[in-house]
Amino acid sequence: MSIPLPRTWVRDADGSPYDVDNLPYGVVSTRGTGGDAARVGVRIGDRVLDLGAAARELRPEWTPLLTAPELNPLLAAGPARWAEVRAWVRTLLTDVAHASKLRLLGLDEVTCHLPVRVGDYVDFYASEHHATNIGRILRPDGAALAPNWKHLPVGYHGRAGSIVVSGTGVRRPTGQRKAPEADAPTFGPSTRLDIEAELGFVVGRSVPWGERVAVSDFERTVFGVAGINDWSARDIQAWEYVPLGPHLGKSFATTMSAWVTPLAALAAARVPVPGQDVALVEYLREDEPQGYDITVEVELNGTVVARAPYRSMYWSPAQMLAHLTVNGASLRAGDLYASGTISGPEPDQLGSLMELSAGGTRPFTAGGAQRTFLADGDEVVLHCSAPGARGRIGLGEVRGTILPAR
Repeated sequence: MSIPLPRTWVRDADGSPYDVDNLPYGVVSTRGTGGDAARVGVRIGDRVLDLGAAARELRPEWTPLLTAPELNPLLAAGPARWAEVRAWVRTLLTDVAHASKLRLLGLDEVTCHLPVRVGDYVDFYASEHHATNIGRILRPDGAALAPNWKHLPVGYHGRAGSIVVSGTGVRRPTGQRKAPEADAPTFGPSTRLDIEAELGFVVGRSVPWGERVAVSDFERTVFGVAGINDWSARDIQAWEYVPLGPHLGKSFATTMSAWVTPLAALAAARVPVPGQDVALVEYLREDEPQGYDITVEVELNGTVVARAPYRSMYWSPAQMLAHLTVNGASLRAGDLYASGTISGPEPDQLGSLMELSAGGTRPFTAGGAQRTFLADGDEVVLHCSAPGARGRIGLGEVRGTILPAR
């Protein structure tokens, strides 16, 4: 006989994408002139449990972890503490005896902050469908995939200081761009501004310089996941990326969800990655399913233009992590690495406007208008979700509006 899953006493939270099977962490402060300092909170339905206040009242030994203005102290406390805190939070929210002792805040009462202090940021290129599509657009007469692509997870180091929390406006970047028929580049605002629907992985364990992380160490190294929009200026990127790769076309802004969903909430979403058809070097080989059945819904000005399936990714997050550290590169609690654009095999599963518009040659409809790349005032929202123990859980939205270039 199956044991009934516990239900929360929080009104309207049962059946929500943010029920007690989820419990993502964020950093919040109370709005208004008398607002509190930023501290850790957990989302339950449309409310936020003030974990800082709960720790001061009920678990003072955890106060340094949960009253901090970032998740980094909790991340650095390690997997055993992550499990203890999550179990405690579930008890608080399922035992009505705790109801009178807890401070619940409405989402409209709080300001959400960037949840982690990101030390290093690495962005990968892990979708075979996306890499193939982009290769065909940029190199129509050449091979879509580079010779190394199926042998290692291709990636580049991004700019941690340009990572912003969901809801932050994104300024149109300015830089050099060169038209194919032009003899020289021009300087000005990007005219081919794009999105990249991605999934980010938040590191929770410091690993000293010189050590490696095995694929089997993924779950004790990564704390959780968050939705990512890695905005891209395709015209700036096209002119600068040869021979050293992305730079100013990517570093101007990366938007991260305000909520980090712990890996423990995603047990029901584990799936194998699609078949990898090239023999891999030993450090990249996996013995168990390391993919996730997560969907990223892309909304442009109120119109859903794609539903990108993370389960279709060629490289798993464990393989990306192993490759990131195989040369001895260090990790710190709060480091972030992202999947790269998530795209599936179908036309409605493409996680970038570059793909949806075939490089700007085939407009699509959004908000009642024909579109290719982003215009000033456009609002993009990514909605991430995954199967949970009794329904789909939400991984937090990723929202951004394009502001005019300065």
